[in-house]
Amino acid sequence: MLLDPENTLFIRGVTPVLLLADAPVHDALPSLTAPDGAVPLCEGWSIVPRLTLCVVDGPGEYGLVVPALAAPVVGGADGGTAPSDMGDWCTDAEQAGGAVVLSVDKLPEALDWTALLSSGTARGGFMPAPA
Repeated sequence: MLLDPENTLFIRGVTPVLLLADAPVHDALPSLTAPDGAVPLCEGWSIVPRLTLCVVDGPGEYGLVVPALAAPVVGGADGGTAPSDMGDWCTDAEQAGGAVVLSVDKLPEALDWTALLSSGTARGGFMPAPA
């Protein structure tokens, strides 16, 4: 299933994040509550981060493809608000061994990690990248 890049936000960091909105796999992902910030492993799921396409692969028929080159990327040296480069996000994911994938109903106007991780409405977790 192809996800519109406008429904995604790639966020750079030591552990990069892929934020999904209105994703067709939302209900298949595990509920996520991590008020302490420790995001659990998303069992049975993996992510393949590439410059042009990012693949989120789940168990069975679940999964999606994001046209990554057209998707927004934020983060980096400015503290996470300026546009960034997809190649840098892929490097972050490679160094972290994967990425956190969070699925929400709609993308937030401002990133509030406490709200995202403790709301009970986000789904997902850390997804390893295959070696």
